[in-house]
Amino acid sequence: MIETPYLLFLGDAPDQLAAKVAQGIRDWRPEHALGQLRMEGCKADVGLPDMTLEEARAAGAKTLVIGVANRGGVISPAWKKVLVAALEEGFDLASGLHNLLRDEPDLVAATRAHGRQLHDVRVPTVAYPIANGRKRSGKRCLAVGTDCSVGKMYTALAMDRAAKARGMKSSFRATGQTGILITGEGVPLDAVVADFMAGAVEWLTPDNDDDHWDMIEGQGSLFHISFSGVTMALIHGGQPDALILAHEPTRTHLRGLPEHPVPSLEALRDLALPLARIANPRAQVVGISVNTAAMGEDEALSYLESVERRMGLPTVDPFRQGAERLVEALEAI
Repeated sequence: MIETPYLLFLGDAPDQLAAKVAQGIRDWRPEHALGQLRMEGCKADVGLPDMTLEEARAAGAKTLVIGVANRGGVISPAWKKVLVAALEEGFDLASGLHNLLRDEPDLVAATRAHGRQLHDVRVPTVAYPIANGRKRSGKRCLAVGTDCSVGKMYTALAMDRAAKARGMKSSFRATGQTGILITGEGVPLDAVVADFMAGAVEWLTPDNDDDHWDMIEGQGSLFHISFSGVTMALIHGGQPDALILAHEPTRTHLRGLPEHPVPSLEALRDLALPLARIANPRAQVVGISVNTAAMGEDEALSYLESVERRMGLPTVDPFRQGAERLVEALEAI
């Protein structure tokens, strides 16, 4: 078990999106988030008190969580001094990066010397099966995005919260590092061997009551050259009954790929739905989730209204406005 509360390490994050792990914990588990630690040059801020290691320990923080998600998931050499100092101060360390804490000799040595623990949440712990495509009971919803990091996890979490508030049977199914740190369980899908990814999603979303909804955390994008494989595994392994299209409207290109423009919502619909119907012929696109964090209130409302008119689907920012209308669309299936 990862001990709480957390001190969230933002390191030298170059922008707000790079701190999405810390932001997700801050937004969805605020009771676990005591403060943030930022290095010189950090351009992210998740709205928590800035604390030194000493201040955070005195306030009761137990674990320093690496809240940065960088390209490739690597532990920056610039962070090492802080991470070692945290172990010396009495913190455990938790990380969802591909570069594992346990593979860093200096961190392992400091852990042993000070009786602390290292938690790598992006490590598969189950021998997942190969997908078989068998139809499972229960219902499933998956958000698919025009790009990476557009709010697919927030959409699933918000829909799970709204569904439970309406008395519906619902489970959030975490598939990435932030979702696992928020809920304490799930499948680190992009760390699963490729042949077993779709099977891992089948394992994560087993047979259930006919009126139970699994809100599956989305990953990557079918349009993103770097990360489309994990999206395909979710679409086929998840066998979604409902797809939510997720979009961030202020971007001019795919994240990390400046030569690749962001596709339209229509292009996403027309690509994702036929792929989903390979695994579940009854799959439907039922709504649109728009991340309007970079917009003012009036601009956001105007944009949402224009998209809804154009696409003919309920369109909301589920974190800013709530996900009730998206959940209502599920009830109509």
